[in-house]
Amino acid sequence: MTSNARGPVVSRDAAVGSDARLSWLLAGVAGMVGAVAFLHSAGYFVTFMTGNTERGVLEWFTVSSEQQIAGAGAVAAITLLIAFVAGVAAASFCRRRFWRNHPHGPTVLTTAGLLLAAAIDFIYDGVTEEEVRFVPIILITFSIGALNTSFIKNGEVSVPLSYVTGTLVKLGQGIERHASGGGTVYDWLGYALLYTGFVGGAAVGGVVASMFPGPQVILAAGILCGITTIVTFLHSDRRAILG
Repeated sequence: MTSNARGPVVSRDAAVGSDARLSWLLAGVAGMVGAVAFLHSAGYFVTFMTGNTERGVLEWFTVSSEQQIAGAGAVAAITLLIAFVAGVAAASFCRRRFWRNHPHGPTVLTTAGLLLAAAIDFIYDGVTEEEVRFVPIILITFSIGALNTSFIKNGEVSVPLSYVTGTLVKLGQGIERHASGGGTVYDWLGYALLYTGFVGGAAVGGVVASMFPGPQVILAAGILCGITTIVTFLHSDRRAILG
C-alpha cells in the first residue's frame, strides 16, 4: 500500500492478489459457520462480537426480559466473547512461536476447532440432531477468533475476516477516495469483494442449514478449512519459506 496527500492508495495486488483471494474464501468460511451456528442454536453469535457485547450488558437490565429479547443470555454472551479473544490470543501465540514461516497457520487451529466441535456434537447427539450444543458453539467461536489472525502485517491483523463493520468502514473510505480523485478502484474493490465473500458464505450457510443438521455443516466447514490450509501451505506459505 502506498500513500498520497489525500490518504492511502491500495495496490492492485493488495486488493485482488493471491492473499486477497484467499481472504475472500476464508471470509466465506466465517460467514457460513456463523450462519449455521446462529440458525442451529439458541441464536448464538460466533462472528458478531459487537452483538455479544451488547447482549452481555443489556441482559442485566429488566427491559430485556420485558421485551422478550431472544438469543443468548448475558453469561453465554460473555463466555463467547472470552472464547473469541482466547482464539485470537492462541493463534497469535502460535504464529509468533511456531508459524513464523507459515502466514496462514491459524487455519490449522481453526480446522482443528471446527472438527472437534463437530465431533463433540456427534458424540452427544448423533449425526441427525438439528441443534448444535453450547460447548461446540464455544469451540466454534474460539475457531473464528483464531481465523481472524490469518493475515498479519507489521504484527497487527491486516484483514479481519469476520469484522464486517470494519470492512464496510474501509469500503466507504475507499469509495470516497476514488470518487474524489484521490484513489483508484482498488481502494474499495478488495473490501467489497471481502464483504461479498462473507455474505456469500452466510447465504451458503443459510441454504445448507435448511437442508442438513448443524453438526454436519460444521464438519463440512472444518473439512473445507482443512483443504484451504493445505492449499495455502503448498502455495503462499511455501513462497514465504523459500523467500
